[in-house]
Amino acid sequence: QVQFVASGGGSVQPGGSLRLSCAVSGSSLYISAMGWYRQSPGNQWELVAGMLLSGEITKYGDSVKGRFTISRGYAKNTVYLQMNNLHPEDSAVYSCKAETGSATTYWGQGTLVTVSS
Repeated sequence: QVQFVASGGGSVQPGGSLRLSCAVSGSSLYISAMGWYRQSPGNQWELVAGMLLSGEITKYGDSVKGRFTISRGYAKNTVYLQMNNLHPEDSAVYSCKAETGSATTYWGQGTLVTVSS
């Protein structure tokens, strides 16, 4: 059984920062990649940031490059998303995704990020 523990959403003013965390556990899972996606009202889900856990290769959505950083935690299958200089258009539901070595994907419960003055 796959379990997600995600935290860090909330409200912040433009220019502020938030940090999201996501940890995945499962008795026999090999997680090869993790990342964050987001969806705002009226829009499709879009990649925010992703990481191949071996080698820590990262990929970012164009709109967050230079502002957001995904990193791997010391605990197994844990990633963090540091979001700096947040813009109102960053407001969305953010969801953590984990992918196994056999390309099975799992989604965590979304967390709301609101950027507003």
